Amino acid sequence: MESESTVTTCYRHPKVESHVRCTRCDRYICPDCMREAAVGHQCVECVKEGARSVRQARTAFGGRIATAPVVTYVLIGLNVLAYLGELVRSSIVDRFEMLGRGLVGPDGGHYMWMADHPSDYHAEGVVAGEWYRLLTGAFLHLPVSEGTFGILHIVMNMLTLWNIGRVVESQLGRVRYLTLYLLSALGGSVLVLLIAPDTPTLGASGAIFGLGAAYYVMARRLGADMGQVNRFMAGLLLWLLISAGLTSWQGHLGGLLAGGVVTLAYAYAPRERHRSLIQASACVALLALLVILTVAKATELAA
Repeated sequence: MESESTVTTCYRHPKVESHVRCTRCDRYICPDCMREAAVGHQCVECVKEGARSVRQARTAFGGRIATAPVVTYVLIGLNVLAYLGELVRSSIVDRFEMLGRGLVGPDGGHYMWMADHPSDYHAEGVVAGEWYRLLTGAFLHLPVSEGTFGILHIVMNMLTLWNIGRVVESQLGRVRYLTLYLLSALGGSVLVLLIAPDTPTLGASGAIFGLGAAYYVMARRLGADMGQVNRFMAGLLLWLLISAGLTSWQGHLGGLLAGGVVTLAYAYAPRERHRSLIQASACVALLALLVILTVAKATELAA
């Protein structure tokens, strides 16, 4: 008497005959469900489960390792697009540059603030509720009509962002890096608001100074050769002094301080399961401080 051999089928496709088992769950799988593994084949579900269980590689500061500095590319692209917008419509500068307080006249012109201004003049700037200027000003640069220095403003800033931004992003990961950049830009604008609220400012320099501070703190934390790093910081601080008579030193200093605070939190948070929470809490605390300072100063200016 002859015995019939049992026909085995794929667990996902019951009508397809299969003779290969998944090396992980031992279920039969057809060619469409097979995935190459280190030994044999695995089914689709086991491959997905394995991917979830694999721990993602992290940088020394807790960020996910990225193969390309995508955020740096995007930031440069946004700055260049904003500059092209300025070339098409110069009024973008007056509308979005950082300004604590100012006046718009009946002729559409922009004037210095006066507490007792005529009724046909109206306030503009942060004092008028235009809080977006705290960030939008960091994506604008001197218009080309300012001559050679106007062009050099964006060229030098973007070259610096390209050189140092890629290094910082690779160490921090995209989320931490973007947070650092935006908080540095905001820190620069808030210091401008506190010290020179009547002075219009613009440029990515505050954020870039924050990246410079991050570069220094990270190098110290990693025990890198500080020779080149110290030379870079010396040049950055020298430019901070020189720029006092040319550009907004308040924005530079504010970005430097904010970037330093954020990176200290990144670099020295305990390497335990709550590291990300501690880093995020430090960033939220800095943001809260900047908001409180902005509200207090705007209230004072409006009085």
